[in-house]
Amino acid sequence: MQEPLFGLRGLPNGNLMGIYNAEISAGSLMLPETRTLARLLLTRPSREQWFAALKLDNLLQKKTPATARRQAQLIRKRLATLEEEGLQLMASAAHEVVTQLLFAAVIKHSRIFADFVRDVYAGKLRRLELQLSPAKDWEGFLAECVQRDPELGKLSASTKAKVLQVIIRVLAEAHYLDSTRTLRLTPPHLHPDVVSYLKRHGDTSVLAIMDMSR
Repeated sequence: MQEPLFGLRGLPNGNLMGIYNAEISAGSLMLPETRTLARLLLTRPSREQWFAALKLDNLLQKKTPATARRQAQLIRKRLATLEEEGLQLMASAAHEVVTQLLFAAVIKHSRIFADFVRDVYAGKLRRLELQLSPAKDWEGFLAECVQRDPELGKLSASTKAKVLQVIIRVLAEAHYLDSTRTLRLTPPHLHPDVVSYLKRHGDTSVLAIMDMSR
C-alpha cells in the first residue's frame, strides 16, 4: 500500500520545542540529496520502500545508515512544505530554481532560520552593513529568540553553534553570502519561476523574507 506523497508516518519527530527547533543542524541545503529524494517521493513509495531505498540501496550514498536516515528525515520534512508542483520543480528544474525553491522550503520548515534571515540578514541590509558578524549577531539574535521561546535556551552550546554554522552554510549555498569565509552579503535576484510559484501557492510571507530588493 502506498502512502501519501509527503507522508511522514513512521519517521521520528526530531528535536521539537516550542516556537523553535534545532533540526536544521542536521544539514544545509543538500541540493543533490534533495533532488534524489524528490524523485523518489514522486513515485509515492511505501514506508518499506522508503527505508529500503535509504538503508539497503544507500540511495544518498552516505557512509552510515544513521547519517542517511537523519539527513533524509530533514529533507523529507522540508519537501513536505511544498506542493506537488514544487516537488516536480525540485526534481527537474534548473539549478538556480531548485536552489531558491529549496531555500524557501528551509524558511518554511525552520522558524529559527526564517527569523535569522528576516531579523539579522535583512536588518543588516537596511542599515547598509555588508557583512555578517557571526558571534555578535548570533548572541543578540538568540537572546531575542529565548524571550519568545525559553526552551531554546536549554540547547547545549555545541548545538547552538552547529545551528549557526548550518545557517551560514545555507546562506552561502543559496548565494545570499559571498562565502562562509568572507560573510559578505550578496542577496540574489529571485528567479521568476520561483516568485511565480510562491505567489501562486500563497507563500507571500516566504517571498517577503527571500526578496531583499523590496
